[in-house]
Amino acid sequence: MDDIILKDIARIEGTVKGYTFVGKKLLITGGAGFIGSWLCDVLVSFGAEVTAVDDLSTGRKGNVDHLAKNPKFKLLQCDVCTFQSKEKFDFIFHMAAHASPEDYQKHPIETLHASSFGSANVAELARKNDATVLFASTSEVYGDAEVVPTPESYWGKVNPIGPRSCYDEGKRFAEALFLAYCKQYGLDVRIPRIFNSYGPRLRADGLYGRAVSRFIMQALADKPLTVYGDGKQTRSFCYITDTVTGLMLLTASDNARGEVVNIGNSKEVTILELAKRIKELTKSSSELAFYPLPKDDPRRRCPDTSKVEKLLSWKPRISLESGLEKTVEWFNKRPL
Repeated sequence: MDDIILKDIARIEGTVKGYTFVGKKLLITGGAGFIGSWLCDVLVSFGAEVTAVDDLSTGRKGNVDHLAKNPKFKLLQCDVCTFQSKEKFDFIFHMAAHASPEDYQKHPIETLHASSFGSANVAELARKNDATVLFASTSEVYGDAEVVPTPESYWGKVNPIGPRSCYDEGKRFAEALFLAYCKQYGLDVRIPRIFNSYGPRLRADGLYGRAVSRFIMQALADKPLTVYGDGKQTRSFCYITDTVTGLMLLTASDNARGEVVNIGNSKEVTILELAKRIKELTKSSSELAFYPLPKDDPRRRCPDTSKVEKLLSWKPRISLESGLEKTVEWFNKRPL
């Protein structure tokens, strides 16, 4: 790992009380992915025994290669839908998903399978192990929200047969499934609805690139920054250490059983403003290139975080400026 990630992991360790996880056995699906790999790093550093499961369809083995020789970590290349284990796990983080819009629209069936069959498999494993399970849901369950900032009580405005439905409706189904396990079997379930997260290890290539990583890579190469629509649509970007801290606190809290909470930054920024900030940070000569807005692309996205602030005393600490600086520095060290 490089210094940027090491320092960020130390920051998380200074915020989360790791004794909850010391000596515990953990399963992380999607463990080689963006957020999943950060969880692997932090939990191993806390002294947990971590099994990461990833079919590497969107995750990268390179994200966890540095853990390969650690006796407290193992990576199993396997589809979450078919994964089986006789090990007893204390905690399960179900992170496996196709999270990039271009990717999940290219692979809608696999996306739906991970949220349905994969979640059913994880829920049964958690029930048999009497494990605490955290299911990584998403702000996408709100669709094109008409209530902004959006609270957890909002039911959403989702096109059930649109191009994004494979991800949106898959996650909505999985939420209902895990909460049904909570009600019927008493399974200890926690559900974070994660808003746009960014930072080191966010993929920028091909179908996997999202706004922050795509803009950074384009700017560093002095290529046009691709903005969809007029760029006035908003998102709320949360730096990876804040996201992971929120997930860890939610998993460790005695008061979070059966709770659904927003994990994200409550400060909105337009995509156009994001592109301009990244262009300035990278001192790039890139022009802005405008393309048609994809169908059903949400106009605004911003979480109401009052529930999670009250429940966990959590709120993001890293400003967009600071987070973008770290992310640009990390990408700048990688080959273009």
